[in-house]
Amino acid sequence: MPSPTPNISENRPVIRQLDDSAINRIAAGEVVERPASAVKELVENAIDAGARRITVEYADGGKTMIRVTDDGCGIAPEDLALALSRHATSKIDGSDLLDIHTFGFRGEALPSLGAVGRLTITSRASGFDGAEITVDGGRMGEVRPAALNSGTIVTLRDLFFATPARLKFLRTDRAEAQAIGDVIKRLAMAEPFVRFVLRDVSGDGKGRDVFRAEAEQGDLFEALHGRLAQVLGREFAENSLPIDAMREGLHLTGFAALPTYSRGSAVAQYLFVNGRPVRDKLLTGALRGAYFDFLSRDRHPAAALFVECPPTLVDVNVHPAKSEVRFRDPGLARGLIVSALRHALAEAGHRASTTVAQATLGAMQPEPQGARVYQMDRPSPAARETAYQAQAPGFAETAGVWGRVEGTPMPEAPAPFTAAPEGEEAAPAPDYPLGTARGQVHENYIIAQTASGMVIVDQHAAHERLVYEKLKRQMNENGVAAQALLIPEIVELSANDCTRLLELADELAKLGLGIEAFGGSAIAVRETPAILGTVNARALILDVLDELDDGDSSNIVQAKIEAILSRVACHGSIRSGRWMRAEEMNALLREMEATPHSGQCNHGRPTYVELKLADIERLFGRT
Repeated sequence: MPSPTPNISENRPVIRQLDDSAINRIAAGEVVERPASAVKELVENAIDAGARRITVEYADGGKTMIRVTDDGCGIAPEDLALALSRHATSKIDGSDLLDIHTFGFRGEALPSLGAVGRLTITSRASGFDGAEITVDGGRMGEVRPAALNSGTIVTLRDLFFATPARLKFLRTDRAEAQAIGDVIKRLAMAEPFVRFVLRDVSGDGKGRDVFRAEAEQGDLFEALHGRLAQVLGREFAENSLPIDAMREGLHLTGFAALPTYSRGSAVAQYLFVNGRPVRDKLLTGALRGAYFDFLSRDRHPAAALFVECPPTLVDVNVHPAKSEVRFRDPGLARGLIVSALRHALAEAGHRASTTVAQATLGAMQPEPQGARVYQMDRPSPAARETAYQAQAPGFAETAGVWGRVEGTPMPEAPAPFTAAPEGEEAAPAPDYPLGTARGQVHENYIIAQTASGMVIVDQHAAHERLVYEKLKRQMNENGVAAQALLIPEIVELSANDCTRLLELADELAKLGLGIEAFGGSAIAVRETPAILGTVNARALILDVLDELDDGDSSNIVQAKIEAILSRVACHGSIRSGRWMRAEEMNALLREMEATPHSGQCNHGRPTYVELKLADIERLFGRT
């Protein structure tokens, strides 16, 4: 049981000035949490120095050795000792702490690292000889000459040897190495024109490359797309949408993945502000809000987004590790992200992730065969085009064969097609993105042929999304109908919660939730959305407040309304097991092509799978 007076002593406490060594160790506790923190500070210094090639080496998860080599501008010999003093920096002059254009600016990293480890800096600036200085547990050595062509090499050994208690809180070598890799990958995404190499030199010291990203060429979007392909993989690059939007001084760029390329956790969300990797609740909330209509609650979007703005619009000096920021206008930043992402997703139309087709092909395993003794001739492109054109218009054979109900007799096969008269060319078949329907299997899946393969459509999921989008358009055009409560419900809240909620009264009224002040810290709920039917007004208000605590805005009312629309769409769509005529299937395909977000159902699952002809032929060993 704690003492009732834990901070009271019989002896009067004496205020004393701590020595520099203790001050640096305390600062290190804030700045250097683990080896990855040290790597982050040193690599950011290299980027600020204008480096274009950065190599990071570590041993035993960074616990015994970290070395960062760069080709930056270097440090003059007379500045080496000053660089290891607290709050000494070349990046700001102290006149304006909001006008910051670099990663670092406090001048705490190097002295903090020298206080808890054995730090050696070797550097050579243009026009100067190379020099070296060593700090061992806070004890600084003399500056001495060193051989180096250019740039800087910073070596940190025995991290936390001066504070052994900190070592007990570090994780395994493998976990610390993974954290270092994550830091390097985030910085590599932020700097696509810089070459990064990460090496593990544990054991015999020969080392192995853990990560390598060569400097990209071209314009910013091309370079960023190439770098993201290196860091996040080709699948992300192929299934992501370019983002480029600007609003009132804020510029948002990057790439966001299609909803069907979602993850089970938020591990693939990378956010940057003025090139600085951040983990910000406002930005992650905006990202989640942009996708909330396309993903179920257990799925998370993948994205790499970069917000650029004048330094005066954002405060980066609100966290010891500078991993959080504060915008002057949070609503502007959130609105920009949500609107830009939703616009990009709408522009994608019916597009779905290619990983869906890859998973489908992976599930198809051909029977093991012996040596192939005969290979059928592959039809020429001209022959395939002729067959495609011949099959496209009629579709009579499909309605009788694949569209039949079990137990009905098979109709006679129709005449294949009538050849065009001599001298006349057959009319080209329309090149529809989702192709032309060829049949229906199990009264649930539409098979369509495209110019380059085939498409399998889940008729219920696809039509459900189409109906849902139509209902949402009608709601946006006509507004949300509100139902007045016969007796307004009074909800008692704290003064702070009441103020926050009343600030959103106009937005909530547009969604059919009418609230007003009722004296003190209470509010009166006078209207609720009619589509929700009978609702617990108090519970709804508390849900809105909970979401405001989690972010700076609330989508809970809109989410509940759209959940109702989703259920209505589910009941009003084509049911599984319903036989469809050829013209109905083709009409469904054309409407999917014209409707945004039709590539995934209301729960984020794909509505269709596209298989390329080359992949199908590979399954049958025809390549």
